[in-house]
Amino acid sequence: MTSYVALLRAVNVGGTGKLAMADLKSLCEAAGFTNVRTYIASGNVVFRSGGTEDQVRLDLAARLHVHAGHEIRVLVREAADMAAVVKRNPFQEMPPNQVVALFVDRPLPADPLAGVTGLGTERVSLGQREIFVAYPDGMARSRLRIPAETEGTARNMNTIAKLAGMAGAI
Repeated sequence: MTSYVALLRAVNVGGTGKLAMADLKSLCEAAGFTNVRTYIASGNVVFRSGGTEDQVRLDLAARLHVHAGHEIRVLVREAADMAAVVKRNPFQEMPPNQVVALFVDRPLPADPLAGVTGLGTERVSLGQREIFVAYPDGMARSRLRIPAETEGTARNMNTIAKLAGMAGAI
């Protein structure tokens, strides 16, 4: 059994994509996942499964589609991968709430600024399956747009560290 972290895109953010975390936990348990725990109400869940990362993602996405009546994008990482993201953070000098990792399941661009618009004081760096973004002036005022954000989902480093710890503990 492998410990996983699942990140749902656009759930309980800005009044859209309402999903109770109790429902998310139930859907995961119905899929046969064990040791299921959610973290904050923005679509973060950790669990154990005997399936592969792709199997887990496809199964959870299908169950969410039936439950919600529309597609909910799901990104899945093993616990060790999440812990490695924390260590790979190229902006360690920044407060962790001002740095996000944008998780994607497609090839990253060779140039981290390819197609980016609205770049101000932000800094962007490629990871392995994520794009790191530092927001020295905060995210709320940023006009930065990264093409991959439409397919991925971002979490700040505080959340990533918490999820990595939760997943590593089960």
